Amino acid sequence: MRIAIFGGSFDPIHIGHKAIVKIALNELDIDKLIVVPTYLNPFKRSFYLKPQTRLKLLKKVFNDFEKVDVSNYEVNKEALSYSFDTVNYLKKLYSATKIYFILGEDNLRDLDKWYKIEELKTLVEFVIVTRNGFKSKKTEKFKILDINIDISSSLLRENMNIDYIPVEIKNDILNIRKGKSF
Repeated sequence: MRIAIFGGSFDPIHIGHKAIVKIALNELDIDKLIVVPTYLNPFKRSFYLKPQTRLKLLKKVFNDFEKVDVSNYEVNKEALSYSFDTVNYLKKLYSATKIYFILGEDNLRDLDKWYKIEELKTLVEFVIVTRNGFKSKKTEKFKILDINIDISSSLLRENMNIDYIPVEIKNDILNIRKGKSF
């Protein structure tokens, strides 16, 4: 089975994330795309939305995508997770013969700091998602998904613009912002 792994904080999920999944499904030769929300990104100290909330929101957004699974692997660990461990877990779970690892261009600058990065490079083919404001010569070595939607989760946390939230979860995000549980 040929899979793509799209991991991230998704804190909060936005239309750029959904666009990445759609383009990956069209441009990569894969049988399945696995979206993997982190419990806590190794480069961060906290989260905006609770991990279980992000997991539920992702499942709601990608519910109707036939070739997409949302994995609870990292969230259920309730601890810091490393991509190396997640890739090995998903490789075994899906009996994967080919693994693409989708990564935002802004994450390239810290790629050499990732846990067991040299071993990870032997397991996956990195696919870089281009993003406005993060041009890097490092992308020349990788397969590219050209999205260039000018939004990020960190920008949304600072200034929530509901226009950038997928339609499937707009009401949920509005309710969360009003203090109602999801």
